[in-house]
Amino acid sequence: MKELLVYLVKSLVDKPEDVVVDSSDEKDAVRYRLKLSDTDKGKIIGKEGKVIKAIRTLLAANSARDNKKVFIDVE
Repeated sequence: MKELLVYLVKSLVDKPEDVVVDSSDEKDAVRYRLKLSDTDKGKIIGKEGKVIKAIRTLLAANSARDNKKVFIDVE
C-alpha cells in the first residue's frame, strides 16, 4: 500500500526526490505522513482537496481487503 502511495505522489509532483512517506501502524488503521516541498503541496491537495481525496479513496479501496482504515496527512 505504501508503494502505491509513493508511486501516485511521485507521479504528480515536480520534485519527486523530495517526497518522504512515513507510516505508522495502529490496531486497525495505517497513518501515512507525506513530506513534500512547499511548491508541490498544492499539486497534491488540488482544487478544493480533490486530488488528495482521490488518493485517499484509492488507498481505502486497496486496504479494504486487509480490513484497515487509511489516513493520509500532508505536512
